[in-house]
Amino acid sequence: MKFLFALLLIPLLMIPAFAESQTLPTEQGTLDVKLTYDEIQPNVQTKINIDFLNPQTKKIQEHVDYTVSVLKDGEKVFGPIPLTHTSVGSVKIPIEFNLGEGVYTMNFEIEGILFQPIPTETVSFDITVGEAHAQTTVSDNEEHPVEENGGCLIATAAFGSEMAPQIQQLRELRDNTVLTTASGAAFMSGFNQFYYSFSPSVADFERENPIFKEVVKAGLTPMLSSLSLLNYAEINSEQEMLGYGISIVLLNVGMYIGIPAFGILKLYQIRKN
Repeated sequence: MKFLFALLLIPLLMIPAFAESQTLPTEQGTLDVKLTYDEIQPNVQTKINIDFLNPQTKKIQEHVDYTVSVLKDGEKVFGPIPLTHTSVGSVKIPIEFNLGEGVYTMNFEIEGILFQPIPTETVSFDITVGEAHAQTTVSDNEEHPVEENGGCLIATAAFGSEMAPQIQQLRELRDNTVLTTASGAAFMSGFNQFYYSFSPSVADFERENPIFKEVVKAGLTPMLSSLSLLNYAEINSEQEMLGYGISIVLLNVGMYIGIPAFGILKLYQIRKN
């Protein structure tokens, strides 16, 4: 049942999820540090999720000693905190970006791993706040452009603008329906990283190949129509979300697999006769 619901959520990843993510290595490559956060507005406290990752296994590195600070134009906004130990390798820090819109710098110093001191290694992130949020810097290995001129996601590239009615429909459905349930929010979060692994390349190919763009647009249209049915459903529980989700999945399976398969079968029978 969860797998079927996950299939429903895949189309909703045609637009960016709330969480932004950056991953960078420390200067000697001993650790990777990953930041995840929702859209940041000035003078509003935001929780920054920090994961310390083993660069070989890509898993959370336990028992890390670190300090962190946040600056804007050389002026201190947060920290530096005293040397802090995280046993689980993942922490959430509430920070208020109180110097207006613009680019803030978040600095980390790593001084110990697994209770063993190491020569201090640093890593710095640029975090944009306010209207410049969409231009958040990502690591060199994660080219996730979101600007119109750099590389949109699949649906945005197909329909030409984030303000297209189809994109707004997906956004409203995601925000007002799917994310109102715990299971929906969990799947959106889980699939976000998977989706960004291929969507920029597909979107770039759409812009380079108008025929492919039209094919993608035509392919998305029936799915968008079926998803719009959820706007007319009253979903007040996890069970109702799963029920409607499975129904939409089965409808899409019929449209994208059942009808073509039936057509191919009939064509084969005609040719055989």
